[in-house]
Amino acid sequence: MPKPRKELISLEATPYYHCVSRCVRRAFLCGHDSEGRSFEHRRGWIEHLLIEQAKVFCIDIAAYAVMSNHFHIVLHVNQSKARELTDLEVVQRWHQLYKGSLITQKFERGEELSEAQVAILEDIIKLWRDRLISISWYMRRLNETVARLANEEDNCTGHFWEGRFKSQALLDEKALAACMAYVDLNPVRAAMAKTPEDSAHTSIHKRAKKAKAAYSPNHPQQQVPELLNFAGNPKQDMTDGIPMRLTDYLDLVDWTGRQIRENKRGAISESEPAIMDRLGVDAEHWLYITQNFESEFKGIDGAVDEVKSKISLFWDDQRERRRTAGIQACKLRLS
Repeated sequence: MPKPRKELISLEATPYYHCVSRCVRRAFLCGHDSEGRSFEHRRGWIEHLLIEQAKVFCIDIAAYAVMSNHFHIVLHVNQSKARELTDLEVVQRWHQLYKGSLITQKFERGEELSEAQVAILEDIIKLWRDRLISISWYMRRLNETVARLANEEDNCTGHFWEGRFKSQALLDEKALAACMAYVDLNPVRAAMAKTPEDSAHTSIHKRAKKAKAAYSPNHPQQQVPELLNFAGNPKQDMTDGIPMRLTDYLDLVDWTGRQIRENKRGAISESEPAIMDRLGVDAEHWLYITQNFESEFKGIDGAVDEVKSKISLFWDDQRERRRTAGIQACKLRLS
């Protein structure tokens, strides 16, 4: 039985989440089906929508990959950004997604409101501010838009997606790096691309292309503006962003991709990236989790100590959990 969404998302525990949506139909989401029909253009739909929608929500994209019948996103929820928005900015953002109400439309136009309308407006703005950091609302809007476009193109109605989206909480840097690499290497594992940088409609493709042209690829201002920046190795008072250097991550993904393409799951290169030492990851374990992250780990992922210390933030105090799903995998692979 699927867990309630509130047991899978807790912004007190972590702002990072891996989300996956899968197509329910026999016809492909993208690519070519068995009859030779091409749906490849839909990759562009999804890539464009997930990036543009993130600009409206207070949500950053750390990694993504659009595949033939599903897509992956690693999201970062930016709570501080949502808190800093003015009331008008909250309304303007939400009106980019939905029409709103007569009261919010009048407020945006700068028209005078009665005391009763102001009280109603305050409640609406509080609700919308919370929704702008809601992964559920982000995925709902994204999936509804894609389904509507696909149904119109296919001249049919009905469900397009396989139930709810799947989400995994990423509690620490090791889990985040492993999940991002897993997402970015999806096309390589599926034999859709020979190298990570050749993987169209992925975050690694955008990052590698930008880094190649940048004078200083690790500088935040020279990274891909639509994606969450790499802020550098963890340190006190560091800027917002992924806690590692972009060049280290690119080296890590490239090295991992080479092991996968050579079909040598147990063979470890002598020149493994230095970031492996900093993360404290065994190379054989790393290759395993970056090929099996989605199936091996469950809803809450990280080092065992992190999982145990934050598990209460996901589950109600009244509900006793004697066994945490996936804890053994975290112990063996991420600790």
